[in-house]
Amino acid sequence: MLMIVSAALALGLTLPSSAQETDVSMAPPADPYKKVSELVPLPDFLPGMGQLFVDPATLPAGPFLAYDKEGALVSTIFMIPVEDFKPDKTFEDLAVPGRTVDHVDVYYNAGHPGVEKPHVHFVLWHISADEESRVAQ
Repeated sequence: MLMIVSAALALGLTLPSSAQETDVSMAPPADPYKKVSELVPLPDFLPGMGQLFVDPATLPAGPFLAYDKEGALVSTIFMIPVEDFKPDKTFEDLAVPGRTVDHVDVYYNAGHPGVEKPHVHFVLWHISADEESRVAQ
């Protein structure tokens, strides 16, 4: 299941028109996005991810918009609870506001403030793997 989802993401997604209309290339993005660190007890900048913004209405899945220290969008992250990976549950038309997806990382997370349940991070990188150091620390 994870391979199918990540392959679909890696091949590129058609952006819903609403996602195409909003420019989120620089932080902070416009409403309804809110800084994650103001919603839950997390630092403003998370090493390896960056500064995160999310529309609270889309929790827990997101999308979470991740920015580097200069405020440039570097990735879009979905956090899908493990318990939601079952035959009768689908995730369709997930909006990917932002730029073209360069590559995708998929990994398990046991839980953290904001998404406490075990979940899978789908990180859609808008920058190359060589540029990921922009959010390393």
